[in-house]
Amino acid sequence: MRERTLLLSGLMKSVMAKSSQDFSSKRHFHWSTKVGNEDDDEVPSIKSSSKAVEEEKKEDDRVAGPGPVAAAAQAQRRKLQAVVVSRVRSVLTAFGRNRSNLPLGLGSRVVGTLFGHRRGRVHIAFQRDPNSQPAFLIELATPISVLVREMASGLVRIALECDREKEEEKKAVRLLEEPVWRTDCNGKKCGFATRRECGAKELQVLKAVEPISMGAGVLPGNEAEAGSDGELMYMRAKFERIVGSRDSEAFYMMNPDSNGAPELSIYLLRV
Repeated sequence: MRERTLLLSGLMKSVMAKSSQDFSSKRHFHWSTKVGNEDDDEVPSIKSSSKAVEEEKKEDDRVAGPGPVAAAAQAQRRKLQAVVVSRVRSVLTAFGRNRSNLPLGLGSRVVGTLFGHRRGRVHIAFQRDPNSQPAFLIELATPISVLVREMASGLVRIALECDREKEEEKKAVRLLEEPVWRTDCNGKKCGFATRRECGAKELQVLKAVEPISMGAGVLPGNEAEAGSDGELMYMRAKFERIVGSRDSEAFYMMNPDSNGAPELSIYLLRV
């Protein structure tokens, strides 16, 4: 009987020890599982924090500006742009300054003067304004007395033609700078006209008629230095300038009353 009791007691102790071991192992298993779950829950937060750190770094780089190499390239590009803009401005300034000083800078309204000694040839001068140098001064082979008769009979059309240069000899010559012209007056050939530089005598005539805006008359011999050619006759008026192309221009005398066709028209053609 005693032996049975001891045997049952040992058996119960063995069962209790096993149960305690199983419980402890289960507790350990559940704890490990819980820890594993907590680690899994923490992984997204760690990843999201890493992404936030990278975005903050990018934002700091953007605020701080480009790197040294990119900054140097950007500075070099801005420097080249500034140099190009400066050169373009200097060229435009010089070009505008040169155009303003050119005597050929005629506008759409010019002052035209026809003058010549009574037994001499006709001179035609076009000026930007009454006190400026003539941009175009030409001497016709036609006597001024013939031109006066033509104008007394009605409208006068003077056509001046010059030859276009060949392609291999082509130069950048303005139409008003052409030296020699063929002259046609109301359909009649009148020889050749020659471009002239404004000398002392021509300048004296233009100064004498400078106060006159429109009209015709005769200058005394002592003012015009007529000499043996007699008194100097002149006609002065405002002309409208029309530029058709680099090879064609026209000057139309403006009537004071703005009625009817112009009494005098001068055409410049390069053919």
